Amino acid sequence: MIPDEEQSLALHAKYGSNERVVTHCLTVTGVSRRLTDAFIARGSAIDRRAVLAGALLHDIGRSRTQTVEHGYIGAKILEEEGLDGVVVEIVKRHVGAGISSEEATSLGFPKGDYIPRTLEEKVVCFSDKMVSSDAVRPFEEEVKRFLRKGHDVERLRRLKSDVAEALGADPESVVLPAR
Repeated sequence: MIPDEEQSLALHAKYGSNERVVTHCLTVTGVSRRLTDAFIARGSAIDRRAVLAGALLHDIGRSRTQTVEHGYIGAKILEEEGLDGVVVEIVKRHVGAGISSEEATSLGFPKGDYIPRTLEEKVVCFSDKMVSSDAVRPFEEEVKRFLRKGHDVERLRRLKSDVAEALGADPESVVLPAR
């Protein structure tokens, strides 16, 4: 099952997501919607319903933890709810710019690769990186945050590059208002 917006918000309520998390998810959904519509306008095959549900539910795991584990915990919640595997994988793979199987092992995650692979996963992951709290901001702001925290900046830049290549344009030009 791929939930619509009302069903997704009901899941947030069921699991006790706070207003800040829901507002953030709604903002990420707006960014994901703009990107998905741009892909569709260019003739790309992308599952719009899965992207929007994944974006709206990407941080549902924050109802249980504020750590990096929120991605796989959210995926587990959604799997138990019977959601489509495409949405579950979007939620599982949205953290950072992805988490390799080696990193997952060192973090004590369930065995697996948590790097976004599909276009749907990459769109939601990228959209999440464009949003701080409920504000859409330049991608370079996330690069600076990754540098401060010692995260893999090259993987982050590859994520943007992959989205740009698939789109045939800079995704920020679709997401950010014209200046």
